[in-house]
This record gives sequence, C-alpha cells and structure tokens, in this order.
Amino acid sequence: MLGIDTNVVIRLIISDDAEQTRRARKLVEQALSHDEPVLLPLLVLLESEWVLRSRYGFNREALLSIFRALLEARELSFEDEPALEEALFRWKDSACDFSVCLLAAHNRQMGCRATATFDGKAARLPGTVSL
Repeated sequence: MLGIDTNVVIRLIISDDAEQTRRARKLVEQALSHDEPVLLPLLVLLESEWVLRSRYGFNREALLSIFRALLEARELSFEDEPALEEALFRWKDSACDFSVCLLAAHNRQMGCRATATFDGKAARLPGTVSL
C-alpha cells in the first residue's frame, strides 16, 4: 500500500504545478499497475480540506463535490471510509467545520459512545455531548 500526503493530493486535484502534477499522477498509475492500493489517511483529508478552503478559496459545496469524487475513484483507498462518508453527510447540512464532523464520525466508528466538546455547534451533531 502506498500512502500519499497532502501535497500530492492537492496536486492531483488542483494541477497548479505541471511537473508535480505529472509526477503525482505517474506515482498513482505505477501503484495501480502493481495492484498496490493508494491510501488517503484521515489526516491528509483534513489538511486537504483546509488547504483547498483557505488557500484556494473552495466553498463547502465544491469541497463536498471533490471529496465525493475522491471516494468514487477506484484507485484510492481511505482510512476509515465509513467515517468519511458519515462526516460528509453530516457536514453538508451542519454549521460545523469538516474537522468536527470527521472527528465525531471517526470516534463513533472507533466505538466511542460520544465525543465530548466545549463547542456549542459541535454539540449539536449526533454522537456528541456538550461539556
């Protein structure tokens, strides 16, 4: 399995540096040609959301579309894919940040009875409790 970092994901999505984009695509293609899964860890997804939103100005709808497209890409694997899917579903209609939705969903998948928070918005998510 090949894990990729945030910079590689951003190049694959944005293609703003021709040489790095070419190298990133070649890396993924080589992994696929050897039947090697390409993993996007949760941390990379969190960082990617932040970079795409803060550096490139993507709004929530665009980010949801990008993440859905990543999930549909047969060549990619995800750490805790059920949590990612749940987080995207919750984030779509939430006032919370993506990171909060992903954390709550991941904790639930890990067997936590709840995610405790001081964040009033986060406390409205299913599976969270306010302190």
